[in-house]
This record gives sequence, structure tokens and C-alpha cells, in this order.
Amino acid sequence: MFGAAALNVSPRLGHLHVTVDDLPWWWADASDLNTIDIAGLPPGEHKVLIELVNPNHQVFAECATCRQTVTFTVPGTAQ
Repeated sequence: MFGAAALNVSPRLGHLHVTVDDLPWWWADASDLNTIDIAGLPPGEHKVLIELVNPNHQVFAECATCRQTVTFTVPGTAQ
């Protein structure tokens, strides 16, 4: 459920925005699977920004932990 009318639903609704490596685009995950699957990244350091947002795609302002960045390293292939 998205849009202005969804802001008035109780309990409150939200979904995730996922951004990889500061790319200029993100994807929205409105599923209830509680899993973010990212595959095919090249070796090296990467970061994933995960934001919990309202139906209008705004980060919940009163939530101090609704915007988290995870940094990790994909290992190179063994020689």
C-alpha cells in the first residue's frame, strides 16, 4: 500500500529502500520476507544503505535506527 491515503492506516505501514554502493537509484522492498538478497557484486568493499520509509517514501523521522548502513568485503577468488 503506497500513497497519501496509506499514511493514515493503523498500524502504520512501511517498506524498505535499499541502496548499494551510493548508486543514484534504489529499490523498494515491500515484502514480508525479512531478507535482502544481493548477488554478483565484484570483489572489494561494498556498502548497503537500508532505510525504513513510509508509504510516501520518506524515512520515518522519529526513528533513530530507521536508516542503517552495512559495509562488507567480497573476497577475491583464491589463486
